[in-house]
Amino acid sequence: MTLDLLPIGQPARIVAVDWAALDQDETLRLRALGLDAGAKISVAHRGVFAGSDPLAVTVGRMTVALRRVHARAMQVEQLQP
Repeated sequence: MTLDLLPIGQPARIVAVDWAALDQDETLRLRALGLDAGAKISVAHRGVFAGSDPLAVTVGRMTVALRRVHARAMQVEQLQP
């Protein structure tokens, strides 16, 4: 499942990221924020405009806004709450 399809509040772990699908500057920013394979993550909120963009994603104690295209490049596995 990709991160953009993860239900709100469902904990998950990033298992893979398709870095080739993203711009190099975007990959550097996302990696600097800790959004890489192995990170525990959950979707806190989805936007209400134009296809639910952006997503508010919780990584550790941080909340980060992601575009749907970025979330679609991340494969996640659901964890038990």
